[in-house]
Amino acid sequence: MHTFKLNGQPVSVDVEDDMPLLWVLRDELGHTGTKFGCGIAACGACTVHIDGVATRSCVMPVVAVSGKSVQTIESQDDPILKRLQAAWVAHQVPQCGYCQSGMLMAATALLRSNPHPTDADIDGAMTNICRCGTYQRVRAAIHSAATSASSATSSPVQEKQA
Repeated sequence: MHTFKLNGQPVSVDVEDDMPLLWVLRDELGHTGTKFGCGIAACGACTVHIDGVATRSCVMPVVAVSGKSVQTIESQDDPILKRLQAAWVAHQVPQCGYCQSGMLMAATALLRSNPHPTDADIDGAMTNICRCGTYQRVRAAIHSAATSASSATSSPVQEKQA
């Protein structure tokens, strides 16, 4: 039996220790927002957060997350993820959309660790593969989400002085 937190809620699954977390999430727990892409941790479609760190779930055995916190794209209470989702829509990032949940999870981890990334920071952190090639839109959306966070936390006095 493996117990961990999934999007803030405790869950237990009775599966083999080496079952990849991706399949536990999708097949055992019904969280299908996390996608299968390559199965070798190269594409990033399966990206989730484990204790806040962006991790490729297709090669992560479930035994490695016992007692940890796992966050998927289905998380409802992450303000950074919500800002990014809004920016994704505003910048029309998705084309086919298949890689987007992994992209959003990677971008959320980036903004959590670096609230004001440069283009080089984004390029270094966003190693997910997008067959549609929307990388410029991804970068613009991340900058937009970072800027909207700054605007939301600044006071009206600061905005008038700016």
